Amino acid sequence: MTPLASAFRVLAAAAAALLAVTAAAPTARARPEPKAPEEFVALSSVDPTIIQEMRYPTAHNFMGVPVDGYRNPLCILTRPAARALHDAQTRLLRRGYSLKVYDCYRPQRAVDHFVRWAKDLDDEAMKGEFYPRVDKTRLFADGYIAEKSGHSRGSTVDLTLVKLPAAPTTPPYRPGGPQVPCYAPAAERFPDDSVDMGTGFDCFDTLSHTDDPRIQGAQRANRQFLKKTLTDAGFVNLAEEWWHYTFKPELFPDTYFDFPVARRSVAGH
Repeated sequence: MTPLASAFRVLAAAAAALLAVTAAAPTARARPEPKAPEEFVALSSVDPTIIQEMRYPTAHNFMGVPVDGYRNPLCILTRPAARALHDAQTRLLRRGYSLKVYDCYRPQRAVDHFVRWAKDLDDEAMKGEFYPRVDKTRLFADGYIAEKSGHSRGSTVDLTLVKLPAAPTTPPYRPGGPQVPCYAPAAERFPDDSVDMGTGFDCFDTLSHTDDPRIQGAQRANRQFLKKTLTDAGFVNLAEEWWHYTFKPELFPDTYFDFPVARRSVAGH
């Protein structure tokens, strides 16, 4: 046998052995998505009257794209936080108001998406609406973006107030349209059926600080009404964001979850 023929024979044998091993190997299975612990529930199962306008499954947010980990537009919270919101809602309904939530539990993969976006200094597609006066290089230093979020622990919610009867549904967001600063007068900002809080949701600006002295009149009164209502229900406000509240004591104060925002995550809870 010539050296060339011998080499071909060795290669053929090796190929046959590789095929045999591949055929015998078990089929790889995709790792199942994590599910929420039993202590998590869909808010609608506790109080279906609370309005939900979940922003992160849509492109109408400070990144301009749907956020990783948001499979369905629903609010998921720990059961104690959801029950506390129900208590607040019960009192508000008697006074002709409703809560409206923008974001609730947030998976860690969504926070990671925020971080990647913040590091991409060339992506400023939504600057005109959400952070007109903030240099993107300052997002971490100024506290607008962080590598961990209390939302991932399940007891934090972003929300506002709606005067009843609620106005028609907020019109759909159309990417690429004109942008108006989030601190512009309410009649000029993107339409929202909520009461006027002085800025829109997720406005990266010091005017979003709950007690900013420049916010006066009805706007200040609306913020204080929301704050008192939620404080009485056991929530604590983040001073830098009028919309951000955490129920205390937290059920999972040290755990950052990563199950997706999806109906299947809390199915049967």
